[in-house]
Amino acid sequence: MLVESKDREYDMDLGIKGKRALVCASSKGLGRGCAEALAQAGVDLVINARGEEALAATGEAIRAAHGVNVTTVAGDISADEDRAKVLAAAGDIDILVNNAGGPPPGLWSDWEREDFIKALDANMLAPIAMIKALVPGMMERGWGRVVNITSQSVRAPIPVLGLSNAARTGLTGYVAGTARQVAPSGVVMNNLLPGIHATDRADSLDGGMAKSEGISIEEARARRSATIPARRYGTPAEFGAACAFLCSEHAGFIVGQNLLLDGGATNLTM
Repeated sequence: MLVESKDREYDMDLGIKGKRALVCASSKGLGRGCAEALAQAGVDLVINARGEEALAATGEAIRAAHGVNVTTVAGDISADEDRAKVLAAAGDIDILVNNAGGPPPGLWSDWEREDFIKALDANMLAPIAMIKALVPGMMERGWGRVVNITSQSVRAPIPVLGLSNAARTGLTGYVAGTARQVAPSGVVMNNLLPGIHATDRADSLDGGMAKSEGISIEEARARRSATIPARRYGTPAEFGAACAFLCSEHAGFIVGQNLLLDGGATNLTM
C-alpha cells in the first residue's frame, strides 16, 4: 500500500503478499477499488461480477498492473447456481470481500414483499452464504479476513434507500455476533460503510435527484458534495486502501467494527 506523508512516499507492507482473496462485484466501482488495492499488496485474486466483458477487462488490467494471478468468474452472487460456480473457482480463500449493488431508491409505499426479498437476497443472505461457505476453512487454517461492504445507511438511514437500509442493517447484526465467534480462530471480520463515492451508483442517484428536482446532473452532484464536510465524493482507490488495511496483518485486533468512509457526512459522535 502506498502511503503519502508530507515529506515522502513509502510502501507499507500489509503482510498479505501471496494470500488469496475473493472480491465480489469487483469489475468496477468500490469492489474494483478493493481488488486493485489487494493486488497492489501482492494478493492473488478471484473476482466476480455479473457482466462478463467488463469483468474480463478488469482482470486483465489488474494482472498487467500488479503481476498477480487473477481468476474471473462471471455470475450473480445472489443466485445459488452462480454462487456455487464462484465458490468452486475460489477454493481455499484467505480473504473474502463481500459486495453487491444496492437496491433501487424509492418511497416506502413503493415496495412489496418481492422487492424486499430481492434486497435481502443480494445484500444480506448472499454475503451470509459466502461467510458460511468460506470462513470454516479460514478457521481451520488459523487465519482469515472478511470485509463486508455495506453502507453509511446502517448508521444513519437514508429515507429513499429503505430497501438497502433494511437489508444491510440485517447483515450488520449478523456480522456483529459472528465476528466475535470466529475471532478466537484468527479470523477477523469487519464492515466498511461507504458514503458517497464517485461510482456508477452515485451517478444513478445524482440522475434521480436531477430528474425529480428539474436540475442538471452537475448541479445535483454539486448539491450533494456540499453536504459532505470533505466537499467531495470519495474515490474507489481510497476506499480500496481502507479495505486492504482491514485485510492486512495489522488489523488483527479490529473485530466486528463498522468503519465509516463518508467524508464526515454522517453526523455522529460515536
